[in-house]
Amino acid sequence: MTSDSFSAPHIPVLLDEVIEALSPVEGGIYIDGTFGAGGYSRAILEKADTQVIAFDRDPDAIREGAALVEKYKGRLRLVNDCFSNIGHHLDALDIKAVDGMVFDIGVSSMQIDRPERGFSIQADGPLDMRMAQAGLSAEEFLNNAQEKDIADVLYLYGEERQSRRVARTIVAARPLTTTFQLAKVIRQSLGYRPFDKKDPAAHCFQAIRIHLNRELDELKDGLQTAERFLKAKGCLAVVTFHSLEDRIVKHFMREHAGQTGQVSRHQPVIPQQNPVFFSKPARPVRAGEAELARNPRARSATLRAVYRTETPFSEDISRPDTHIPRSRRQSA
Repeated sequence: MTSDSFSAPHIPVLLDEVIEALSPVEGGIYIDGTFGAGGYSRAILEKADTQVIAFDRDPDAIREGAALVEKYKGRLRLVNDCFSNIGHHLDALDIKAVDGMVFDIGVSSMQIDRPERGFSIQADGPLDMRMAQAGLSAEEFLNNAQEKDIADVLYLYGEERQSRRVARTIVAARPLTTTFQLAKVIRQSLGYRPFDKKDPAAHCFQAIRIHLNRELDELKDGLQTAERFLKAKGCLAVVTFHSLEDRIVKHFMREHAGQTGQVSRHQPVIPQQNPVFFSKPARPVRAGEAELARNPRARSATLRAVYRTETPFSEDISRPDTHIPRSRRQSA
């Protein structure tokens, strides 16, 4: 890829593997559902004479992507919206099908590395955590929500087994206004010591962020959109960074490829009732040592990819529910 004046603070994870899965073709149309700093979009545009329609709910990402739009005149379109709304925009553009889609799920390095956005436990900033910079902030949620609701969020989206204890401590410490205040409260609640291997504030911040931005619902909607708009043999590539996201993607791909789980050999074979919209999912891909050495944030990344079959899409077909798996029962 050529260099230019656009400086990307975010290193795209598993970039080579994503581009290999997408295999961009001349004249193809591709969707980058999570534009960020434009790493995947740029690579797709450099690989072949393609068009990319990129989405991001964060207005900062759209504004800072103007240099790429200028460079790839007529080939890159940026849309300031959630990727759950991709279908609406493709309908408006009268685009019936696309050649590939890529989603990089979760918070971007651009957002984490800016303390004023309130996503990080490493630098002090306001309790914000809003990807779209609009709607309910973390400060408003934590200072006004019922203790039970806070505990449910920490348990479901952060898999925090002692979520009730943390929620009680948060409520007792109100009002909270900064990330350092919240991180301190969480650490004190769970008895964290500086030499402990894992900082419990990290997954609690993750849980609050996922809740505020409806990230798992967005993911499920985006996956359904891919089913509708991908051409036959078109690729859906999804990069996730934690188990909740990865489980949703894995279950969706398997179920929509007709893999309903292992059946006992003592039970009769039940014919497949639902149409198969995707091929058998490829094996999950994780970062190698070379990538981990230059980008430690890739350590938790998982890439899953599937390819669209020729089965025509129909709104009338009943589909499996892409559920959020339940965690174990929480303790006090």
